[in-house]
Amino acid sequence: MTKATRPIPEGYHSVTPYLTVKDAARAIDFYARAFGAQELMRMAGPGGRGVVHAELRIGDSVVMLSDEMPESACRAPQTLGGATGYLFLYVPDVDAACKRAVDAGAKVRMPVTDMFWGDRFGKLTDPFGHEWGLATHTEDLSPEEIGQRAAAAFANPK
Repeated sequence: MTKATRPIPEGYHSVTPYLTVKDAARAIDFYARAFGAQELMRMAGPGGRGVVHAELRIGDSVVMLSDEMPESACRAPQTLGGATGYLFLYVPDVDAACKRAVDAGAKVRMPVTDMFWGDRFGKLTDPFGHEWGLATHTEDLSPEEIGQRAAAAFANPK
């Protein structure tokens, strides 16, 4: 008799980011220092070399990652010459979270600032080339209010 399983495992969400990096072991250490990631599991590659799969919990979400592998189509941002997207991370205190990440080795791409959509938001690049947007939600706004603020912000760029 087969035990019933959930289509989405306990503790996971419908969408789970999967990062390809160079030096996954070092990346796992960085994400722990920068974002408080907890390592859930790590699978070593053949002969114990590299990381073919790892899972980290950051806040209430799981992020999966692995080393770049020649036989895979996935490439690290350093190989591609830049990231193709970014991870958006909500935190209780974005200013403290950004400082912690910078202290751990991230670079500021956009300083933390109050945004027209009701978040305090900043962007970072981690040492492995991945982009991170960090935010703390500060205001609940209607779509109309966001639209008015956006129009004003785009009309008067700093």
